[in-house]
Amino acid sequence: MKINSRDYPLVDVPIVGICMDGTSYPYYEKAAEVMPNLQRFIREGAFGMVKSAIPSFTNPNNMAIVTGVPPKVNGICGNFYWDAELGREVMMNDPKYLKVPTILSKKSQNGSKVAVVTAKDKLRKMLAHDLNGICFSAEFADRATLSENGIENVEGDLMGKERPGIYDPYISVYCIEAGAKLLQREHFDIMYLTTTDFVQHKYAPGSPEANDFLSKIDHWLGELDKLGAIIGVTADHGMQAKTNTDGTPKVQFIEQLLGVQKIKTRVILPITDPYVVHHGALGGYGTVYLDDSSQLEAAKTYLLGLDGIEKVLTNAEAVAQFELPGDRIGDLVVLSDASTTIGRTPDWHDLDKVKEGLRSHGGEHSQDVPMIFNRKLDAEHAARLATGTCRNFDLFHFLSNGF
Repeated sequence: MKINSRDYPLVDVPIVGICMDGTSYPYYEKAAEVMPNLQRFIREGAFGMVKSAIPSFTNPNNMAIVTGVPPKVNGICGNFYWDAELGREVMMNDPKYLKVPTILSKKSQNGSKVAVVTAKDKLRKMLAHDLNGICFSAEFADRATLSENGIENVEGDLMGKERPGIYDPYISVYCIEAGAKLLQREHFDIMYLTTTDFVQHKYAPGSPEANDFLSKIDHWLGELDKLGAIIGVTADHGMQAKTNTDGTPKVQFIEQLLGVQKIKTRVILPITDPYVVHHGALGGYGTVYLDDSSQLEAAKTYLLGLDGIEKVLTNAEAVAQFELPGDRIGDLVVLSDASTTIGRTPDWHDLDKVKEGLRSHGGEHSQDVPMIFNRKLDAEHAARLATGTCRNFDLFHFLSNGF
């Protein structure tokens, strides 16, 4: 069937798309010894590097993956944005912001059996929009009901244990485990499992904490594989250290700095979400709304002169370069280098949350992510994956057409 102008034929075995939040390839590379199943997928299946959507944040990329199209088409360009109609900053977690249907919803409405498990509840409403199937978050697994989520008593009947807290590394393991246990219990045609990146925000690739976490993820990847599923694993974004030499967060507070230049603005940081312990609302991408449009060139020139600011694009330039929806990104789009984050003012952020080190994402330096399949792709799709030009939101197209 055709969804958002792309073909997604029915596959005769379960297909499982997995988004490993914040997991750039170095995490897998440095955990190779404790991830035998994933290493087998890479060796015997298929592996390539792909590009995520910009901004390289959670909501835009998850919704790109499940719609198969970029933010310009699906409308989701951040976790947070300025709603001009409401006249305030809002979380972009309401299905009303979606401009197209998801692959999951359209499949479920046409006879496919669909299940979705997300670690973070912030994604659930959009992932569940118009979905006839199971959709629940590990975060609120205890609250799942048949009417709201298509399943009840997750902790008791499905998992046999309580869910971890949202800032427990193993909330993501619980998410992948839930997918495996659902598939052990009954057949699903299509499944989407998406984790949270607390571990990646706090621990570098190869650290004992990261490797322990990934070893447990690997176990459940193996269980899904044993059940005969075609598995595709990608990520919404990568992750980098964003610190000065003394370990403090490296930030350019552009709203404050532009104010000093007598350029009045509203800066929106689309990384903003309820999980500020992860990143303190500091990332590598920001949007600027100018009070006076005649100051656009002055603002752009000034920002480009700041240390760590790598790219400043006008609305039209950002739409063209990054396939963004022009009505939701302001007058300027600002991207930082690999080690810098973009902030509003020091008082706006709770820097205490990240005082012991900041790892974050958002710009082009977090855009390269792996895509791994547990089975060999056909020649056509293997050649496409090898080009390095594919996108993470090609995941379900590969799962539906590539074998």
